Amino acid sequence: MKDYSCETHIDHALDMFVAKTKEFPIMDKLSDDEKLSTKCSYCEELATYIVSSK
Repeated sequence: MKDYSCETHIDHALDMFVAKTKEFPIMDKLSDDEKLSTKCSYCEELATYIVSSK
């Protein structure tokens, strides 16, 4: 599972990931190239982070 998040929704993304998977998530910053084409999973802003499992 992967979720993309902007600065505003990162706490919500982490909470939702744990609720769905019951696992501890990994949070990484997106590269500058990825930021340009990736939208937040919770709004229309550009994503800053990716929340995923191993």
